[in-house]
Amino acid sequence: MTFPDITAELSARMPELRGRMIANQSLAELTWFRVGGPAQVLFTPADEDDLAYFLKNLPAEIPVMVVGLGSNLIVRDGGVPGVVIRLGRGFSEIKVEDGCKLRVGAAVPDVKAARAAADAGIDGLAFYRGIPGGIGGALRMNAGAHGGETKDCLIEARAVDRAGNIRLFSNGDFSFSYRHSGAPTDVIFTSALYQGRPGDSATILAEMDRITEAREASQPIREKTGGSTFKNPPGHKAWQLIDAAGCRGLTVGAAQVSEMHCNFLINTGSATAADIEGLGEEVRRSVKAQSGVELEWEIKRIGIPA
Repeated sequence: MTFPDITAELSARMPELRGRMIANQSLAELTWFRVGGPAQVLFTPADEDDLAYFLKNLPAEIPVMVVGLGSNLIVRDGGVPGVVIRLGRGFSEIKVEDGCKLRVGAAVPDVKAARAAADAGIDGLAFYRGIPGGIGGALRMNAGAHGGETKDCLIEARAVDRAGNIRLFSNGDFSFSYRHSGAPTDVIFTSALYQGRPGDSATILAEMDRITEAREASQPIREKTGGSTFKNPPGHKAWQLIDAAGCRGLTVGAAQVSEMHCNFLINTGSATAADIEGLGEEVRRSVKAQSGVELEWEIKRIGIPA
């Protein structure tokens, strides 16, 4: 599918824009599943001010979607109308601050933030080693693993709203819950400030190695996958419900429920986004029929069908 090219019109409205706009840019290469259609416009801002300028001058009727590292994402085969924003180099700074604090750009991979904290002798962020995403996504979904969650160590985060205003959110402003943030849906996070505690670098790095080994032993991390597919329902483990419903190894087209960890869906080679999403919905139906529990998607799904 090809969308109408609106980049020239947008450029005319924003003569001081420094970031890059690309029309009908395929998004499949930007997702871990390697599926999906194009963005009508893919915009990579130069920095926070450039992002604010863009949003301030973008017509209100044009929808905006943000993607990060693409690890927890299905882009549907028809693509994404409007503007897709992806933060890049201008949002990748990491700075150690006094008092065991770490300031991290929203485009920084979680694992890189964990390593920077460890190198600085800051404990409390090692759990990020087990999360295959970026800081922006971690803020949006209160990402967590191995006994830690974003809410446990976040002080505050900077963001730009749809009107182009730069805003500051304290931890309490997020109304964090399990895999959820109550922050406004129209804000784009640009950086975060974390509070850690004094620690020994070697001990922290050893903990990160343990997390790495645990992931490699239990998750299909070398496959084309999107991480954990469904949230754990209260009182249950999603993978156990899926297994009990007989869905381990289930396929739709070239999409498969992982044999290694059945809360992971994988693209075995030529799957479409429709295959993967359809498989997920079949798993939800089977679990509901078998246990009465309705699984909730953890993976974000965006765009329109082919």
